[in-house]
Amino acid sequence: MNLKDAKILISDDSILVRSQLKDILSSMGVSSIIEASNGQEAVERYQEHSPDIVFLDIIMPVKDGHAAISEIKEINPDADIVIVSSVGTQSQLRQAIQLGAKDFIQKPVNSWQIESILNDRFEGGA
Repeated sequence: MNLKDAKILISDDSILVRSQLKDILSSMGVSSIIEASNGQEAVERYQEHSPDIVFLDIIMPVKDGHAAISEIKEINPDADIVIVSSVGTQSQLRQAIQLGAKDFIQKPVNSWQIESILNDRFEGGA
Protein backbone atom coordinates (compact mmCIF):
# COMPACT_ATOMS: atom_id res chain seq x y z
CA MET A 1 0.00 0.00 0.00
CA ASN A 2 1.12 3.52 -0.76
CA LEU A 3 1.45 5.95 2.16
CA LYS A 4 -0.82 8.54 0.52
CA ASP A 5 -3.62 5.93 0.49
CA ALA A 6 -3.16 4.98 4.15
CA LYS A 7 -5.75 5.63 6.85
CA ILE A 8 -4.09 6.68 10.10
CA LEU A 9 -5.71 7.03 13.52
CA ILE A 10 -4.18 9.42 16.06
CA SER A 11 -5.38 9.05 19.65
CA ASP A 12 -4.09 11.47 22.26
CA ASP A 13 -5.85 13.63 24.85
CA SER A 14 -3.55 16.55 23.94
CA ILE A 15 -4.89 18.59 21.03
CA LEU A 16 -1.35 19.94 20.56
CA VAL A 17 0.12 16.44 20.09
CA ARG A 18 -2.68 15.48 17.70
CA SER A 19 -2.06 18.69 15.73
CA GLN A 20 1.71 18.03 15.55
CA LEU A 21 1.15 14.47 14.34
CA LYS A 22 -1.43 15.63 11.78
CA ASP A 23 1.02 18.21 10.44
CA ILE A 24 3.78 15.62 10.11
CA LEU A 25 1.47 13.09 8.42
CA SER A 26 0.02 15.71 6.07
CA SER A 27 3.51 16.83 5.05
CA MET A 28 4.22 13.19 4.15
CA GLY A 29 1.19 13.08 1.86
CA VAL A 30 -1.27 11.27 4.14
CA SER A 31 -4.79 12.55 3.49
CA SER A 32 -6.91 10.22 5.62
CA ILE A 33 -6.21 11.11 9.26
CA ILE A 34 -8.71 10.16 11.95
CA GLU A 35 -8.54 11.67 15.44
CA ALA A 36 -9.58 10.49 18.89
CA SER A 37 -9.13 12.32 22.20
CA ASN A 38 -9.30 9.29 24.50
CA GLY A 39 -9.04 5.51 24.48
CA GLN A 40 -12.78 4.95 24.15
CA GLU A 41 -12.93 7.17 21.05
CA ALA A 42 -9.89 5.35 19.68
CA VAL A 43 -11.68 2.01 19.88
CA GLU A 44 -14.84 3.48 18.33
CA ARG A 45 -12.91 5.18 15.49
CA TYR A 46 -10.95 1.98 14.88
CA GLN A 47 -14.21 0.05 14.52
CA GLU A 48 -15.69 2.70 12.19
CA HIS A 49 -12.69 3.31 9.93
CA SER A 50 -10.36 0.25 10.14
CA PRO A 51 -7.19 2.39 9.93
CA ASP A 52 -3.93 0.93 8.67
CA ILE A 53 -1.96 2.19 11.67
CA VAL A 54 -2.78 3.68 15.08
CA PHE A 55 -0.66 6.19 17.00
CA LEU A 56 -1.85 5.84 20.60
CA ASP A 57 -1.03 7.58 23.88
CA ILE A 58 -0.97 5.48 27.07
CA ILE A 59 -2.27 7.97 29.64
CA MET A 60 -5.69 9.25 28.50
CA PRO A 61 -9.06 9.90 30.11
CA VAL A 62 -12.13 7.63 29.85
CA LYS A 63 -10.04 4.62 28.74
CA ASP A 64 -6.25 4.41 28.84
CA GLY A 65 -4.02 3.19 26.04
CA HIS A 66 -3.58 -0.28 27.51
CA ALA A 67 -7.33 -0.91 27.56
CA ALA A 68 -7.63 0.55 24.05
CA ILE A 69 -4.87 -1.75 22.74
CA SER A 70 -6.67 -4.78 24.19
CA GLU A 71 -10.01 -3.82 22.65
CA ILE A 72 -8.54 -2.90 19.26
CA LYS A 73 -6.68 -6.23 19.19
CA GLU A 74 -10.00 -8.00 19.86
CA ILE A 75 -11.44 -6.24 16.80
CA ASN A 76 -8.35 -6.97 14.68
CA PRO A 77 -5.52 -9.15 16.06
CA ASP A 78 -3.24 -7.77 13.29
CA ALA A 79 -3.83 -4.10 14.18
CA ASP A 80 -0.66 -2.02 13.83
CA ILE A 81 -0.41 0.09 17.00
CA VAL A 82 2.41 2.50 17.83
CA ILE A 83 2.58 3.96 21.35
CA VAL A 84 3.32 7.69 21.48
CA SER A 85 3.87 8.68 25.10
CA SER A 86 5.89 10.92 27.38
CA VAL A 87 5.46 8.65 30.36
CA GLY A 88 7.66 5.79 29.30
CA THR A 89 8.12 3.68 32.38
CA GLN A 90 9.52 0.27 31.60
CA SER A 91 6.51 -1.55 33.06
CA GLN A 92 4.01 0.52 31.04
CA LEU A 93 5.94 -0.01 27.82
CA ARG A 94 6.41 -3.70 28.49
CA GLN A 95 2.68 -4.06 29.15
CA ALA A 96 1.84 -2.18 25.91
CA ILE A 97 4.14 -4.48 23.90
CA GLN A 98 2.70 -7.58 25.60
CA LEU A 99 -0.79 -6.36 24.69
CA GLY A 100 0.26 -6.06 21.06
CA ALA A 101 1.75 -2.62 20.38
CA LYS A 102 4.43 -2.91 17.70
CA ASP A 103 6.47 0.23 18.34
CA PHE A 104 7.08 3.13 20.73
CA ILE A 105 7.82 6.82 20.18
CA GLN A 106 8.86 9.08 23.05
CA LYS A 107 7.27 12.55 23.17
CA PRO A 108 8.04 15.17 22.04
CA VAL A 109 7.51 13.67 18.61
CA ASN A 110 10.05 14.29 15.86
CA SER A 111 9.07 14.05 12.21
CA TRP A 112 11.97 11.66 11.48
CA GLN A 113 10.57 9.16 14.03
CA ILE A 114 7.18 9.15 12.30
CA GLU A 115 8.78 8.98 8.85
CA SER A 116 10.95 6.04 9.90
CA ILE A 117 7.97 4.05 11.20
CA LEU A 118 5.79 4.82 8.16
CA ASN A 119 8.56 4.16 5.65
CA ASP A 120 9.01 0.71 7.20
CA ARG A 121 5.32 -0.04 6.68
CA PHE A 122 4.28 1.69 3.44
CA GLU A 123 5.57 2.22 -0.07
CA GLY A 124 5.93 5.77 -1.31
CA GLY A 125 6.97 7.19 2.04
CA ALA A 126 8.79 10.51 2.41
